[in-house]
Amino acid sequence: MAGPCSARLQGDVAAFTAALRSLVNNPQFSDVMFVVGREQQKVFAHRCVLACRCQAFRGMLGQAPVGSQDSSSSIPPQGPFILGNVQPEVFLAVIEFLYTNSVTLNSHIALEVLTSSVEYGLQDLCKLCVKFIKDTLSVEQVCEALQAAVTYGQVDLQQHCLAFIEGCTAAVVQTQGFRELSDVVLARVLRSDRLAVDELDLVQAVREWAHVSSAVLDRPVPEVAALPVRELRLPLLAPSELVTLESYNQQDLLIPVENIAAAWRAHALRKGSGVPSRLCRPRRGTRPRDHHRHLEP
Repeated sequence: MAGPCSARLQGDVAAFTAALRSLVNNPQFSDVMFVVGREQQKVFAHRCVLACRCQAFRGMLGQAPVGSQDSSSSIPPQGPFILGNVQPEVFLAVIEFLYTNSVTLNSHIALEVLTSSVEYGLQDLCKLCVKFIKDTLSVEQVCEALQAAVTYGQVDLQQHCLAFIEGCTAAVVQTQGFRELSDVVLARVLRSDRLAVDELDLVQAVREWAHVSSAVLDRPVPEVAALPVRELRLPLLAPSELVTLESYNQQDLLIPVENIAAAWRAHALRKGSGVPSRLCRPRRGTRPRDHHRHLEP
């Protein structure tokens, strides 16, 4: 006699997902409530779903009520839980993912949903966000995406953003996102040999970035720009351009005097003597100058 057989059969996935989606922010049968964002929007949820899908929510929902004398109380808190630092649309996207394993994204919230996915430890949601951001990257948003990628250790997204910047550098350096980069991330961008922009234009873009950062951080221009300025390739500039650069530099002291002196020395000696080799290497977008042939490769 044949032994018993078993099999795991699967019903209609779309119908199952649609049924769970109907529970998103549905007060019916809800047993926990969040008050989200400055708008103080109420979001209803079901603690069993949140707890089984997300360890961060499991910890939050399992805490004893405020003021309870018994930290081991079996009575779970009912809320409301106040989440003032997240947009309702972003939080609802996270909730949608927890209920349906899918998420509805747009370019306005994708980076913030990525932030929330990291904060809540939702690796699969993080991957979906990264894919969406890569697929919809634009000149206006690429620097913000790069900053987020560095902040959250998303190496693949970092490389994708840098390649995008290298392809349209002249447009990117004019964006607000470029002016809001951190000094560390800007320095990382400036190390690239493949930036499609001339060095003189790059120096001006860094100057504008430094003045914005100085105002925001309330620190002197030379201080906020110390790290990125090291990556500017001043020996690539012609003598007349260095003269103009010195004139601007007298006003804001953006570039250390010794850096400019090293560029002049490269002209005088007709080689990049004493200058790091990377600072004598033309980028992809560097306009040719006569003296470039004298610089050491």
